[in-house]
Amino acid sequence: MLLGSRDKAFDVFLHAGTAAALLIALPAPRLRPLTVVPAAIAGLALQKPIETRLGRRAVAAGQIVGGLALLLADRAPERRPEDELGVRDSLLIGLAQACALVPGVSRNGATFSAARVLGFRRDAASRISRDAALPVIVGATALKLSRLGGGRPTAAHAAGFAAAFGSSLAAARLVPRIDRLRSYTPFALYRIGLGLVAARSA
Repeated sequence: MLLGSRDKAFDVFLHAGTAAALLIALPAPRLRPLTVVPAAIAGLALQKPIETRLGRRAVAAGQIVGGLALLLADRAPERRPEDELGVRDSLLIGLAQACALVPGVSRNGATFSAARVLGFRRDAASRISRDAALPVIVGATALKLSRLGGGRPTAAHAAGFAAAFGSSLAAARLVPRIDRLRSYTPFALYRIGLGLVAARSA
């Protein structure tokens, strides 16, 4: 289902709020081009076909598959520190990030799961995931804003920006605590449950 112009505009302001919050709350990311390039290429090539052809069922499937991936990936051994990230690792994490183009797939969840499957410790996987995702989020937001054209922001746009900014800022400050948890199972089960609810209403 293709989004209308109003929906697209609102979506852009949500992304802008998220990007602004992450730029403020998180330390400057280490630039890891190979974790960014696959997602950037896929986004430029596939975004419009995905928006046109994938609808609510894809969102539900993305939530469920992403939750299952996180559930299984977080059981991988925690043996590798962040400085062991190599070319192969970066490319695989970049390909995982490209999967976030599918509605319902979490960008952070995909990259974190990929890093954990590759054996990185939970804290290292979290940092690698944020380093990979932030440049793509900022770049995608800037590109969408440029395509949006003129027009004044509405009250709904401002409210969406504020909600995304506030929730992302709060979530970013919880990241260190979440990294210290023994298991990501509650988050995985939440996503699976949300996907099942979405599937029933699709």
